[in-house]
Parts: sequence; structure tokens; C-alpha cells
Amino acid sequence: MAIREKDQSEAARSNDPPVLILTSLASGPKHGYALLQDIASFAGVTLGPGTLYGAISRLEERGLIEALGASGRRRPYRLTAAGAVALEAALAELRAIVEEGAARLAAAPRAVFAGGLG
Repeated sequence: MAIREKDQSEAARSNDPPVLILTSLASGPKHGYALLQDIASFAGVTLGPGTLYGAISRLEERGLIEALGASGRRRPYRLTAAGAVALEAALAELRAIVEEGAARLAAAPRAVFAGGLG
């Protein structure tokens, strides 16, 4: 069975809301709607408001992000030093997984894959 292009692209990206939020805030403070737009732009992931604000709440509780003074109805958030350290650790873990996956894929004969030429 052929894998649809959408399935392939979804398998290729991380959709972990905390990592996406920390990554977005690494480029500077943003309010919720700006976070949603930025994440959709760089990751192709659309987070729902409940997912976004639930993750923001947990990241604040852990001291990884902090709210800045509200500007009207908008409440911007920024990455803390602890958040930057946590993001670096998460990215290192993802990098290790990518490297291991690439190595295993390169080493495997194509015949072991379903529908492979072999």
C-alpha cells in the first residue's frame, strides 16, 4: 500500500506543543495568536487554542516561559533562561533520534520494506 504524501510529511515533523512553543519563543516574545501563526508557518502544525493555552500554562508553571505585561487583550510570552536550556535539551534528543533513524534507514536493505524493490 502506498503511503500518501500527507502521511509522509506528518511523520517527518514533531508536533509536540511545548517544543513548538519554545521554538517559536526562541525568536522573541509573542502572544497566543502570533504563536499559532508562527508555529503553523515553521512547522506546518495547527494547534487548537485549548492545546496552545494548556501547554502555555504548563510551561509557565515549570518556569520555562513567562508572561509579559498585557497589551490590551493580548498577553505576550517570552522564553526564560530555563526554557532555553530545556529547548536545547529537547532539540538534542530530537537530533539524536533523527541521526539514529537516518543511520538505520541507510543500513537497511530496501527489500525489508513493505512494497520495496527486491
